[in-house]
Amino acid sequence: MDFELKTLTRARLCTEKCDALVVLVPLAPQMMGSHADPVSELVALAIKSGDFEAKAGKLLSSYRPAGLAATRLVLVGAGDGSAKNIRLAVTAAMNSLKNGNHGSHFNAKRVLLSLSALNEVDAPHASAAVLACGDAAYAYSTTKSKAAVASFEHVVLAVTDAAKVKAGFEKGLGLAKGIALAKEWANRPSNHATPTLLAGAAKELHKLARIKVEILGPKEVAKLGMGALMAVAQGSSEPLRFIVLRYDGAAKAAAPVVLVGKGITFDTGGISIKPAAEMDEMKFDMCGAASVLGTFRALAELKPQINVVGLIPACENMPDGHAIKPGDVVTSMSGQTIEILNTDAEGRLVLCDALTYAERFKPQAVVDIATLTGACMIALGGVRSGLFSSDEDLAKALMAAGESSLDLCWRLPLDDDYAEGLKTNFADVANVAGRAGGAITAAKFLQRFSSKFSWAHLDIAGTAWKSGAAKGATGRPVALLVDYLLGQAQLNNSAAASPAAKPRKAAVKPAASPKRPSAKALPKTRAA
Repeated sequence: MDFELKTLTRARLCTEKCDALVVLVPLAPQMMGSHADPVSELVALAIKSGDFEAKAGKLLSSYRPAGLAATRLVLVGAGDGSAKNIRLAVTAAMNSLKNGNHGSHFNAKRVLLSLSALNEVDAPHASAAVLACGDAAYAYSTTKSKAAVASFEHVVLAVTDAAKVKAGFEKGLGLAKGIALAKEWANRPSNHATPTLLAGAAKELHKLARIKVEILGPKEVAKLGMGALMAVAQGSSEPLRFIVLRYDGAAKAAAPVVLVGKGITFDTGGISIKPAAEMDEMKFDMCGAASVLGTFRALAELKPQINVVGLIPACENMPDGHAIKPGDVVTSMSGQTIEILNTDAEGRLVLCDALTYAERFKPQAVVDIATLTGACMIALGGVRSGLFSSDEDLAKALMAAGESSLDLCWRLPLDDDYAEGLKTNFADVANVAGRAGGAITAAKFLQRFSSKFSWAHLDIAGTAWKSGAAKGATGRPVALLVDYLLGQAQLNNSAAASPAAKPRKAAVKPAASPKRPSAKALPKTRAA
C-alpha cells in the first residue's frame, strides 16, 4: 500500500477522483461556514437530521453522492479529534471499506482520507491516521495457497497544511513498516519461523541503512558460557540462534540502548508441558523478538541519531529425551547457578544470558521485551503491557512513550520481598517462585542479571497478540519502543549541545541473594 500526503482545499476535496472519500468529523467540525461545499452540506444535514453523530467510530456511508467525484463517501466520527480517537475513527472506516456492507467486498483501491474537518491537525494526528490505515490493510498470507489481495493500493492523506504534519506522516510510515514486520514474523507458524529462519529475517535487515547483523550459533553460544539458553534449547532438534543487531545512528563512542527480545519460536512448556488447548498460540512466544525486528525496521526508515543494539536469544522449548528436567541446575553466563523448578518458565532463562551479554556494550539503558507470564495478562489484560524497572528515569520515559504512541504500559512493583520465593538450597536462585505475584517474581529473577546497567522489563503476554476470531499478532510494543528511542535521541542531542550537562548515572539496586526454594511452581499459563 502506498501513501501520499496532500494539501487539499475543501473544493479540491470534492473534485478528487477516488474509490472512497473518508472524512473524519469531530464533535465541532470546522468545515461548517458560509462557504459551504457538498461535503460540508452533507455533514450538516446528517447531523441535523440525527442520522449521524460525531462520536469516535460512528459511520455513515453513501454511494455516488451528488457533487462529489468519489464513488463512495464515508463520514466517520472523530470525537474530540485526539490522536486516540483519530486512530479509532480511521480503523472503523477502513475496516468498513475492506469488509463492505453485510460482508460484501468493496473495491476501494484508491482512498482519500481527509482530516480537513478537524479543528487542529498536528504531527501525532497524521501519524495515528497512517498507522490505523496500515493496521487495517495488513493481511497474513504467508502459509496460504493464495496470496492476500490488497484491500487498498493507494491512500491519500488530505490535510489543510501538509508541511505542518509532514514529520508525523513520515513517522507513521516508518512505524507502519516496523509493525507490519513484527506482525508477520509473530503470525508465522513455528515450522515457518524456526530460530534459523528468524535469524534469516534479521539478516535481511542488514540491507537497510545503518544496520549490522551478527548471528551466533550453538558453538559460539557454548564458548560464551550461556548455560541457561543452551539448557532451554537442548530438548529441540532445531539449533538455537543468538541474534545481534546494531543500528548505528550516532557517534561510535555514544552508549547504545540495548533491546532484548525473547525469541522462543515455540513453547510446549518442555517437561512441564502445557495443556493441549490453545497451545498453537505458543508460536506467539517470540513476539518480543518480533518487536525488536520491527523496531529496527522502523529505525532504518526514521534514522534517529542514536545507537541501538538488539539481542534475540532464539530457540524452541521442547520435551524430548535431552530436555531439561525440573530440579536440574544450570550455570548462566553470569556464573550464577539456577535451579529449574518449572521448565515452562524458560523465557527468563534465555533472557538472563542475553542480559549478561548486554554488559559488553556499556549501554545507557537495557529494555527486555517478552511474552513472559500469564500472570501479567491476568493483571492487566490486553490493554497495557507490564512495566518493571530499577531506574526511575527509564520507567518514566517508557511510560511517557507508551502514552504518546498509544501503546500503553503500566508500572508494577519490584519490592525485594517478592524475591523471597526464588530462594533455593540447591543453587543461587530458582527459576520460579510461588503462584502469587507471578509477573513480579519473574521480573525479580531478571533483575538479578541487570545490576550493571539501567534496566527495564516489558511483559507483553497480554498485549502481543489477540485470541478468538481476531487471532493474530498486534505488533506491540514496536510503537512504544520507537517513541522511547526517538525521545532518547533528542535528549542525547540536547545533552551533547550543552557543555554543562552531566551524563545521568542510573542507580540500580542489586537483587537480594538467594537462600531457600519455593515448593510451588507456576501454574500452566498461555505464556511463560
